[in-house]
Amino acid sequence: MSEHAHPSDHPAYPVGLRLAGRRVVVIGGGQVAQRRLPALIAAGADIVLVSPSATPSVEAMAASGEIHWERRRYVEGDLADAWYVLVATADTDANERVSAEAERSRIWCVRSDDASAATAWTPATGRSEGLTVAVLTGRDPRRSAAVRDAIVEGLRDGTITARHQRTRTPGVALVGGGPGDPDLITVRGRRLLAEADVVIADRLGPRDLLDELPPHVEVIDAAKIPYGRFMAQEAINNALIEHAKAGKAVVRLKGGDPFVFGRGMEEVEALAAEGIPCTVVPGISSSISVPGAAGIPVTHRGVAHEFTVVSGHVAPDDERSLVDWAALAQLRGTLVILMGVDKIGAIARTLIAGGRAPHTPVALIQEGTTAAQRRVDATLATVADAVTTEEVRPPAVIVIGEVVAVGPEATRAHHRD
Repeated sequence: MSEHAHPSDHPAYPVGLRLAGRRVVVIGGGQVAQRRLPALIAAGADIVLVSPSATPSVEAMAASGEIHWERRRYVEGDLADAWYVLVATADTDANERVSAEAERSRIWCVRSDDASAATAWTPATGRSEGLTVAVLTGRDPRRSAAVRDAIVEGLRDGTITARHQRTRTPGVALVGGGPGDPDLITVRGRRLLAEADVVIADRLGPRDLLDELPPHVEVIDAAKIPYGRFMAQEAINNALIEHAKAGKAVVRLKGGDPFVFGRGMEEVEALAAEGIPCTVVPGISSSISVPGAAGIPVTHRGVAHEFTVVSGHVAPDDERSLVDWAALAQLRGTLVILMGVDKIGAIARTLIAGGRAPHTPVALIQEGTTAAQRRVDATLATVADAVTTEEVRPPAVIVIGEVVAVGPEATRAHHRD
C-alpha cells in the first residue's frame, strides 16, 4: 500500500470466498453471530466459535455439530490456521486484540463493532435459484440491505429477468397458481413463468399474471385446445409434449394446487412416458386459502380439530361417486367442498340424513381472493335455496361446520342476512 494511502480512501474489492473445508473463527456467540453463522455453515466452512456464552440458536448449531464451540474467552493464538475471522463481541479490548492477531497473520477480519477497523466487510447477501446477490455500500448497511431485497424480490417475482443463456433441457413446469389473486402464486412459480416460452393456462389460473408476460411468450388457453378425437385432458397432455419436444420451456399454469383435484398427476405421467422432465411447483389450495380470505379458519381451537376436503362434482347418489358421504356426516370437524355449487342441495340432504344437524352453519365463498369475492351464509337446511336466491355461481368454495360461525366476518354475515 502506498505510504500516503489509507484503506478508507478506496472502495472495497468484491470477491466470493470459497470456504468449504477451511477454518473460520467466530469470536462471540450473540445475535450478530446468530445471523452470520448460517451462511458460513452453508458455505461448508470448518467453523470454530470462541465465546463463553451463546444464544439458544447458536447453541443448537453447536449441539447439532454444525460448528465447534470453545466455551471460553478469546486468547492469543485462537486464529492459528484460520482463513477468515468474524469478530462479534461487545468487548472492545478483545475485538482490538483479535484484529491485531488477524493483521499479523494476514487473515481477513470482519468487525461487527467497527467497520472502519476491519479488513473485510460482509455484504448484504440474498439468493434466488442459484444466483447470489451481494451488495456493498461501504458504511451504510441499511441501504445495502434495501438494494439487496429489491433485486432478490425482482428475481423471484419475475420483474427482473435473468434468463439462462446456456442451452436448456426441454421440460415442463407444472405450476400451481393459487386461488386467484396473482400475489398468492409462489415466488418459484412466478419466476418460472417469467422464464417460460410457452404457457398453457387453465381458466381458473390467476389470469392477471398472463398480462405480465413478455410479448414473445406464447399463451395457450387450455379450454380452447382443439381435441377432436382426443379427450380434452389427452389433448392438453399432447400439447405439453409437443412444445417440450420442440425445445421450449413450458409452464402448465393451473389454479390452486396441481394435485388437489387438478389432474396434475395425469400430466406428470404422460410427460414421464415420453421421457420429458417435469418440475412440480405446489400452489396454495383454494380449500384453505379461500375460507381464510373470507375470515373462516378451517380449524379452530375448541371448535374443530380436523377438516376434510371433498370434490362435489359428482352427486352423492351417483354410482361414480368415490366419497363415503355417510361417514362424512358423522364427523364433527369442518367439511370443505370444491366444485359443488350445483350439487350442494343433494349434498346437504345426504349429510342431514346421515346425522349432521340441519342448523349446521354453511358459507359459500364465490371468486375467493379476487376483487369479485363475496360470501353467502346459510345452514345445511337452507343452503340449496340460498344458492338459488343469491345466484351463487362457480367457482365457489363451500365450508360446512361450526368454524363458519367463528370470527368477525361471521358476525357481519349474520347481520347482512
